[in-house]
Amino acid sequence: MTRLDNKTITKRLYRYALRAKKTFVIALIMLVIGVGAELAGPFIAKNIIDNHMFAIEQPFYETTAGEHTAEYNGKYYKREGFWNVGESRGTEAHVVQSGPTFYFIQGPMDNTAGEKSYADGTLTVRNAQGQEAFYPAVPLSPTELFGFYQPELPSIYKLIGLYFIFLLITIITEFGKTYWLQSSANKVIQELRLDLYAHIQRLPVPFFDNLPAGKVVSRVTNDTEAVKDLFVAVLSNFSSGAVYMLGVYVAMFILDFRLGLICLFLVPLLIGWIYLYRRVATKYNTVIRSRLSEINAIINESIQGMSIIRIFRKQKQTQEEFEQLNNDYLSYQNKMLRLNSLTSHNLVNVLRNLTFALVLWYFGSAALGGFDSAISLGVLYAFVDVLGRLFQPMTGIVNQLASLDLSMVSAGRVFELMDEEGEQVTDGSMPRYKGNVQFKNVTFAYKVNPVLKDINFEAKQGQTIALVGHTGSGKSSIINLLFRFYDPQQGTITIDGQNVRELPKQWIRQHMGIVLQDPYLFTGTIASNVSLDNEKISRERVERALREVGADKILSDLPKGFDEPVVEKGSTLSAGQRQLISFARALAYDPAILILDEATANIDTETEALIQSALEVLKKGRTTFIVAHRLSTIRSADQILVLHRGEIVERGSHDELMEIDGRYRQMYRMQTGNSSSALPENGLNPDTADQAPVPAGLIGRTI
Repeated sequence: MTRLDNKTITKRLYRYALRAKKTFVIALIMLVIGVGAELAGPFIAKNIIDNHMFAIEQPFYETTAGEHTAEYNGKYYKREGFWNVGESRGTEAHVVQSGPTFYFIQGPMDNTAGEKSYADGTLTVRNAQGQEAFYPAVPLSPTELFGFYQPELPSIYKLIGLYFIFLLITIITEFGKTYWLQSSANKVIQELRLDLYAHIQRLPVPFFDNLPAGKVVSRVTNDTEAVKDLFVAVLSNFSSGAVYMLGVYVAMFILDFRLGLICLFLVPLLIGWIYLYRRVATKYNTVIRSRLSEINAIINESIQGMSIIRIFRKQKQTQEEFEQLNNDYLSYQNKMLRLNSLTSHNLVNVLRNLTFALVLWYFGSAALGGFDSAISLGVLYAFVDVLGRLFQPMTGIVNQLASLDLSMVSAGRVFELMDEEGEQVTDGSMPRYKGNVQFKNVTFAYKVNPVLKDINFEAKQGQTIALVGHTGSGKSSIINLLFRFYDPQQGTITIDGQNVRELPKQWIRQHMGIVLQDPYLFTGTIASNVSLDNEKISRERVERALREVGADKILSDLPKGFDEPVVEKGSTLSAGQRQLISFARALAYDPAILILDEATANIDTETEALIQSALEVLKKGRTTFIVAHRLSTIRSADQILVLHRGEIVERGSHDELMEIDGRYRQMYRMQTGNSSSALPENGLNPDTADQAPVPAGLIGRTI
């Protein structure tokens, strides 16, 4: 498989995201509204501090009782901010703080900025240049001070109410963003899994010869789940983090343009860190996902072959193989853990401390220098608040880097599998063909060495063709070519005179059926395993097929009869019961070409007699191919092909072959006990390096 680069993976994930673009757009709208509502909080606090809490240090002017007025010593005063343009104002007054105490000064003040001190009824103000100004002052009691604050309370209450409104908006939009984003992610992963599973159904059989089932399962389950984390956790943190950081920077520039510029250095640092982190993490995560697939593969293989493992006492060896993979997996997980532990939290802390140091330097130098650029306390509070909020999304982004990289690696593995060339799926069907089959000069190899050499034979409708020969002689390869699981390198195969290469594979297989030596049953019932849930096969047809093959005789003892539950592979049924169900399946689908691959090898004598009688019904009007080692089951075959090392060395009926003192006669005598003569040297153990078994094909299933 060719590894995909991050740019290609991102583009393909983006195309999948577009399938749920409406919900993604809604989530992003909710996100933007929520960020705006949340960032309104510092501005409201700034307004309360600067325009109300510390605004009482603005000049007051004597007036008559009314709105926004404060009473002191029988007189009424209104703060400068409450006066309308053009209104006539009375005597000026000031409320000034020195230490914890506030003082009332009657009359104008030239400068209120600077160091203040009070002694003997006089307030002294010393500016940055050392110049002093003296003002007569009267200390205010808490009650008197509260009188000056009273006009501010209605506005403060309104601003607090507005803050809670924005808080409610934030809560609602956060819920909406999370819901719509996760529902979008679920929809995307649903589509991805469906596409992946559909593509697996189209992959050619040779692909599965080289890739263990556990690895395929890992890509459909574990890797797609990791991609889901990309959309749910990573995308959520990155998108909300990006929008939040943009909002924070807008807020900082509004508060103070120069401080906003100072804090911009965080952006390239964060982008650079993401790039460097992924360069290292991708190497680790690639190995981690690969090892996880291998672990799934060995677990799947161990479960499938548990009886063999125990019989041959391979538990220790299997355990050691598993431990080696598991230890390797743990090693790379620990490498990722060290990388994350040394980086994510430390990076954010360093950036936070560095930024606050710069801000403090800026404020301190401005304040100590007495520059006009010194900002208000409200701006300082709002800026520190906003700056603190900047590191929340940054922390979320950095903490999700591990998930981001793991998800990208998993997405790459999924797309690599989807890029494997699959068989074209052609809709529709073809009429049931007669079943005249011809192999003409067929030569075929799975890899390099030919396993079939110049094969020629013809099977006409209604005939039974038997394929015999020792292991590795090429019997199963002929069946593989007939099903078009593979195509020959040389020669042609025709059905009813038409080259099979010119017909869609699904159309050909629609009228083919196979009964295996170890038939495959699905989870369900006996009846559903006969029909394979094909709507065209009625219940009546299922029951008739079971009766015609004699299955009702040995399945009648089951509590629920034909509706008896079947677990995976039919492990609760006997070999004979499973084989009869497989025969009934073949009969129900009424194929034009029937393949019996050692169909009676695992059957007891009584059940074999039952099946042999059913076979006569099953073979009528069909071209039947029988792969058999038990030669007594093929005596009635119209033509027997004897294969050796990929070549047809003998052909004819049973009687014709028995008249020839050849391989078939010697094999038959060995099985019946009429001769002890052995076959020629190496006859039993041909080179099988390039052999492949017949896949577990199923009647009526599109493969």
